[in-house]
Amino acid sequence: MTRRSDPDRRDRIVEAVLDVVAEHGTQGATYRAVAAAADVPLGSMTYHFPSRDALLLAAFTRLADTVHARFDRVLADLPPGSDPREGVVRIIAGEGVEHRRDMVLQTELWALAVRDERYRELVQQWMQRSRASLARHFPPDLAPMIDALLEGLVLHSWISLEGFDLDRVRAAVRRLTTTPGGPS
Repeated sequence: MTRRSDPDRRDRIVEAVLDVVAEHGTQGATYRAVAAAADVPLGSMTYHFPSRDALLLAAFTRLADTVHARFDRVLADLPPGSDPREGVVRIIAGEGVEHRRDMVLQTELWALAVRDERYRELVQQWMQRSRASLARHFPPDLAPMIDALLEGLVLHSWISLEGFDLDRVRAAVRRLTTTPGGPS
């Protein structure tokens, strides 16, 4: 009997979890639904992920890594001498306009984090990485405040019935980051 080689199966399963959660919420991410979405045998689900929580944690860890990489890339690619506040504005505008699926997934993760410490730890690690990226351009004590403003403005951009207002975002970032004697 020949064994079927499928070295990308675990990755396909993780991506399928994110697709299923984006479409049906975490409650819809059953082994059966994910196996169907990933086009894998149901038995391989428990082989790769012994519990539903292990499945969700792997998927949300992937989400955190993906979104943070995008976040960090915007800040790392700022031209020398440019205003890092514009990088923050670009992140808010990009996440607020271009990445609906990830926003849905993030809100699902935040809901889990409110109830379960394991997910709260994952979110905390993600926030620490974001704050470290911000601290390369801003005072370390300001990075958590910028991060909170950024997350709040992105969330508001998705749930607000008003249109996305880039000028309001820019004004909020400038107001928070302007210090007496500093950049204005």
